[in-house]
Amino acid sequence: MYRRVAIVTDSTACLPPALTDELGITVAQIQVRIGDQLDDESRIPVPALVNAMRGSLSVTTVPPDPGAFYWAYADAGAAGAEAVVSIHVSSRLSGTVDTACNAAKQVRVPVHVVDTGTCGMSLGYAVLAAADAAARGADARKVIGAAMHSFRRGTELIYVDTLEHLKRGGRISPAVAMLGTAVSMKPLLTMSDGQIKPLEKVIGTDRALRRMVDIAAKKAGEDRVDIAVEHFAAEDRAHDVMRRLRKKVPGARKYMLTQVSSAIGAHVGPGAIGVSISPV
Repeated sequence: MYRRVAIVTDSTACLPPALTDELGITVAQIQVRIGDQLDDESRIPVPALVNAMRGSLSVTTVPPDPGAFYWAYADAGAAGAEAVVSIHVSSRLSGTVDTACNAAKQVRVPVHVVDTGTCGMSLGYAVLAAADAAARGADARKVIGAAMHSFRRGTELIYVDTLEHLKRGGRISPAVAMLGTAVSMKPLLTMSDGQIKPLEKVIGTDRALRRMVDIAAKKAGEDRVDIAVEHFAAEDRAHDVMRRLRKKVPGARKYMLTQVSSAIGAHVGPGAIGVSISPV
């Protein structure tokens, strides 16, 4: 389908493939290395990643191959797009933005790389807002504005069973990780200034998840919002959080439940839950 502006993102947006295909969004795959094996995250089964994380194998992530961005941009130009808006995970969490910028210099079509300062469905909702604007015929400036309106007003809440995986991946400092070393103390985190930062500590998983729901409901307030619940190898837990959110925020425009990308899962660990609140 022809668009004046083509939309590109990366797989940490956690958007279902059927949805990105329907909307014509190109997704560059973050790569995951397990031991000495490197592959696009979409080709790594979640159970295999979970088993590796629970075992002794090293698990790391790598930005998309530069060629993935080059061909996404070049193909968009060849299809007649006047510009590309490429919307990505925080540059303070990943080198993806730098990789996209380098590829953008090698194509003729104008490419606007957007650092959202976030990840997960907070990024995903910004991408959807941009795609909607592009589908209505907006130019690149307005498409970027739609994305920025979404991610600047959105909230990303994160629950993890342990901070160990984030510490190993360098996404939080060892000093911050020590705040959650007690087995019964469960950390709630958020995205702020492009980084994952502590929000609260709660005793026990159930209390922590209930507190997460309460915070999400307060953030939503009376606004018209979209809400997503994301999980990594914790589907039952995610369904429970979604059920609670539907009761607390009955007026949300849309609800979405999705598994986070393996690249995010590699850092948050099995059992993690995310809640994204995106004002419409």
